[in-house]
Amino acid sequence: MRRGRQRAGLPAVALLVTLALAVPAVPQAPQQPPPPANPQKERTIRVGVDLVNVFATVRDGKRRLLADLTKDDFRILEDGAEQKIEYFSRETSLPINLGILMDTSGSMDRIIEPEKDAASRFLRRVLQAKDLAFIINFDVDVDMLSDFSADQAHLERAIRRAKINAPGSPINPGPFPTSQRGGTRLYDAIYLACTEKLSGEVGRKAIVVLTDMVDTGSRVRMEEALEAAQRSDTVVHVLHLVDQGMYGFGGGGGEGIAKKFAEETGGRAIFIDSEKKLEEAFDQISEELRSQYTLGYYPSNNSHEGKFRKLKVETTRRDTKILARKGYYESRGQ
Repeated sequence: MRRGRQRAGLPAVALLVTLALAVPAVPQAPQQPPPPANPQKERTIRVGVDLVNVFATVRDGKRRLLADLTKDDFRILEDGAEQKIEYFSRETSLPINLGILMDTSGSMDRIIEPEKDAASRFLRRVLQAKDLAFIINFDVDVDMLSDFSADQAHLERAIRRAKINAPGSPINPGPFPTSQRGGTRLYDAIYLACTEKLSGEVGRKAIVVLTDMVDTGSRVRMEEALEAAQRSDTVVHVLHLVDQGMYGFGGGGGEGIAKKFAEETGGRAIFIDSEKKLEEAFDQISEELRSQYTLGYYPSNNSHEGKFRKLKVETTRRDTKILARKGYYESRGQ
């Protein structure tokens, strides 16, 4: 990830140190005899080992959010086997770690200012006091415009610095050097956002990608970018923006890819063709980020080989639509 325009980022070494310090230290052996066993504490320790959390949003047939469901209204299937739901809650205030990824490739040249406006307005609509967001733009490079911040003014200034292709700007090679082929590095941007910024975070994690969803220059494949999102438990929302004057009636051809990223991670792909549609998109994503059920279970399959497991979340309510991730990667054993 190129850091030439990073305002509040950390050097790579400092980032690794920060993440390392964030890992809870192993407690020292007690000097006094241990207190009686605490069942709740034992469960908490187990949570950090193999508990699977699934965030789910449920709407009825009229697209209204359902906020009155109970644990008994849900079923979780892992690779076809029903799991016992151990933890259940409805989340409305859990902090969010959010990434805004802006397409600044040549295909966005005539709509870059509306794209900036959309990104700024989305942050104002969604971000709350305890939330953190970072800003990335991508074209022939992947650039961090702002590291994690809760300062909306700072984040909006970062958004305004986005430029089409950024010719002549200084290059500080990150894990992916500048592409010699040129083109739009959409998959690289998603991959880096998930692996470098979100994989070490806890709680709710999401990225919102403003793009025509056309990739022409990434070094990683679409499947690798999707796997990075799944491994980091990141929800991918796509605001599909297309310059019809460039692509014509058929759009840029990225509709299917936008849907795949969203559906597999529990997000939403919204195709923007008007100001009204943009406002509706903000409302939908904001509502869903702020109104989710958390379902936790311990997998009945206790293997730890790093394989992908398919998930399906169902409700007993009829005529409902559920947004939830379609799977996860199991942890690897020691």
